[in-house]
Amino acid sequence: MKNILIIGAGGVGRVVVHKCAQNQDVFETITLASRTKSKCDQIASELSRPIHTAAVDADNVKETVKLIRDCGAELVLNVALPYQDLTLMEACLEAGVHYLDTANYEPKDEARFSYEYQWPYHQRFAEKGLMALLGSGFDPGVTNVFCAHAQKHLFDQIDTVDILDCNAGDHGLPFATNFNPEINIREITANGRYWESGDWKETQPLEWHRPYTFPVVGEKEIYLLYHEEMESLCRNIPGLKRIRFWMTFGPSYINHLTVLQNVGMTSIEAIPFQGQQIAPIEFLKAVLPDPASLGPLTKGKTVIGNIIEGTKDGQKRKVYVYNICDHQECYAEVKSQAISYTTGVPAMIGAKLMMTGQWMQPGVWNLEQLDPDPFMNALNQHGLPWQIEDLDPDSPPVWGE
Repeated sequence: MKNILIIGAGGVGRVVVHKCAQNQDVFETITLASRTKSKCDQIASELSRPIHTAAVDADNVKETVKLIRDCGAELVLNVALPYQDLTLMEACLEAGVHYLDTANYEPKDEARFSYEYQWPYHQRFAEKGLMALLGSGFDPGVTNVFCAHAQKHLFDQIDTVDILDCNAGDHGLPFATNFNPEINIREITANGRYWESGDWKETQPLEWHRPYTFPVVGEKEIYLLYHEEMESLCRNIPGLKRIRFWMTFGPSYINHLTVLQNVGMTSIEAIPFQGQQIAPIEFLKAVLPDPASLGPLTKGKTVIGNIIEGTKDGQKRKVYVYNICDHQECYAEVKSQAISYTTGVPAMIGAKLMMTGQWMQPGVWNLEQLDPDPFMNALNQHGLPWQIEDLDPDSPPVWGE
């Protein structure tokens, strides 16, 4: 397979296109499509090799199928909105091509994201001999592969996983989100959830938080959130006792978000306004800075990884598997900040492994269900090197006992 269709021309889409263009031996023909073709043309102008661009409504199955057939794509890489996952999967099934995304489906009218909408497609993809790879970003994505690597090479039994996502970058603006504001705010203002002892536990939004000292960037405040990779990892790591997800936020971000919530601006419920129905969060999205504009402004680093505890050869073991990424280095390479980079590079890697046959099996899969070795090797080759730090197995946990 040598022909790929990328749908979505935001910050992550830009990274995916740049990284695919760097790997011409795998991606001989690239088509980039979005609702707004001019965004695709702008990204195309940044490249040293030609690609095709097109306009497409990703909510329209027939229109998407026509584009897939017209451009001869063998794989659709979806970096559009999570609301569009199901229509793009339907289009792939109808057109007979493989599918990859970076985030699981989320209903437009409900602040809820889950793989329960996509996993039932497994049989349909398998019967057609097609593969769908779900969540091939960083978290979800790389964090799933870190778990698979630990399960294969570092532990006989994994007991607990804490995923820590630290963005220590500074763009100098009072309030902005590093990816789609609507998706970002819906995620953060939802109740926190974590999996323990075979069941889901719930907290109030941002209720659990504490300072944590990260490599290189130092102490940052971490907050417990629900994040989609936990939904698959708790099913696919045998004997797992607990998994949690933590993300850092600065005081300015939290203060602005609190005020916006208090005045109703984060609501997804449409209200009447000047003869129209509009959800306040959609208006907020329109007035906030475009995440793509943050690239040249953002300085600092991200530190994202997993603290994993369990046993090896009958002894307790605790490791920290993580990546450090620099915002300015990412912008110099692909004109996007590190949040987009850490999502876009794994999307390209997932597509590469599918297109070269290393990760090609019919059905719908999460990354931890596949061999982690080629993915881990590719991270080192394509700009996201990882490292493993052995921790004292008796050191205090991220939270709790």
